[in-house]
Amino acid sequence: MKMLHTLSLLLALLSLTFHASTLADLCAADLQSPNTPSGYPCKPLNTTTVEDFTYTGLQSGPFLPPYGVSDTQVSVSQMLGLNGQGLSVARLDILGGGVVPLHTHPNAAEMIIVVKGTMTAGFITQTSLATSTVYMKTLKEGDVMVFPQGLTHFQFNPGKEVSTAYASYSSSKPDLQLSTVVSFGNNLPPPVVSKVTYITISEVLRLKVLFGGTLA
Repeated sequence: MKMLHTLSLLLALLSLTFHASTLADLCAADLQSPNTPSGYPCKPLNTTTVEDFTYTGLQSGPFLPPYGVSDTQVSVSQMLGLNGQGLSVARLDILGGGVVPLHTHPNAAEMIIVVKGTMTAGFITQTSLATSTVYMKTLKEGDVMVFPQGLTHFQFNPGKEVSTAYASYSSSKPDLQLSTVVSFGNNLPPPVVSKVTYITISEVLRLKVLFGGTLA
């Protein structure tokens, strides 16, 4: 009897993690409701249209300083029909010499296909407390590379012309954590940042200015 009671409680808890989006054959997101681990609640079916399942405008956008990168995302926020599907896409354009710095997607794997120019890309995995291994390659048009979920990775353009790739993610709303912003675009005092990164105070101050962190 005790085991049955425990099992019932476990099933009840598990049921809280499932949402209507996992049960319906289509579930356009209701963005006015809270997001959950399994997606947004569904819009009423009588308000769902084909526009919820299409997106127009996967084009190059403004190039963001200091990176020289344009990243046009199509997640559930832009295409409501991605809700609960576990996928999204993006277009990545990098100016010559531009770089997508070290970053992670904690909740998604990423795959890119280069369609223009060249792009050097790689990811890093920690193999022990003191060592890590880098997997890096310069990709040309038609080349594909995957970045496993949660691993730190990067892309940059080694050439002079703009390079372009399309990316897909195993999440309808992939998170992004840029190591530069996390490390220097914060309100930690520069001496603390210097202490925890082994970077000189002068360099920390320069990077805090570059990435919008506080100097006090």
